[in-house]
Amino acid sequence: MEERNIGSAALPATRLEPQRKGQRTRERLLDAANDAILSKGFAGTSIDELVEVTGITKSGFFYHFRDKGDLARQLLVRFIEEDDVVMDGLTARAHAMTDDPMQRFLLFLDLYADLMDEMEAVHPGCLVAAVLYQEQAFDREVRALLFEAAMRWRARFRTWFEAIEARYTPVAPIDRDTIADAFSAVVEGSIVLTRALNDRKLLGRQLRLFRTMVETTYGAAR
Repeated sequence: MEERNIGSAALPATRLEPQRKGQRTRERLLDAANDAILSKGFAGTSIDELVEVTGITKSGFFYHFRDKGDLARQLLVRFIEEDDVVMDGLTARAHAMTDDPMQRFLLFLDLYADLMDEMEAVHPGCLVAAVLYQEQAFDREVRALLFEAAMRWRARFRTWFEAIEARYTPVAPIDRDTIADAFSAVVEGSIVLTRALNDRKLLGRQLRLFRTMVETTYGAAR
């Protein structure tokens, strides 16, 4: 039997395969659930549908998830992690281009808008919003994750504006949490309009309008 060295231990290659296969199965279920929930909501998505789409047995589903609530929780955790990766990557690129906090944020918004423009189809929707619309169907743990996601976005963008205000003065008093939340409001609202109007470029345009609003909200550098 072939062996692979992992650190100081030698383990049979076949012993690793079930874990990889199990992970792939879990990801297939999460992908199918993500698409179904964005398409018709959580209530309209059934376990029977997911196992049929993925070709996995129902017992296989319950091996990975306790119930639909656990599925929603794991979907949200994955979404938050993936969103952090995207945001962190764009932030790092913006920081590498300039030392000016205002220009960094404007570049970040440009990069984010460009990313949205590159989508070949209308934005499929936001998983957090899709779950939030039916939050009464979920347990406390899922609702806590929804709250955490919103607070993470607020904290991320508040950090941007704190850095900007260290060098730039707003033209009028402004609450940092309010303007930080404005990014989420623009994105979520634009996703709704994008789908309603079947206009895949709308989100990018709204992000660039938000960019202009931020630029005009702050005066000259101190």
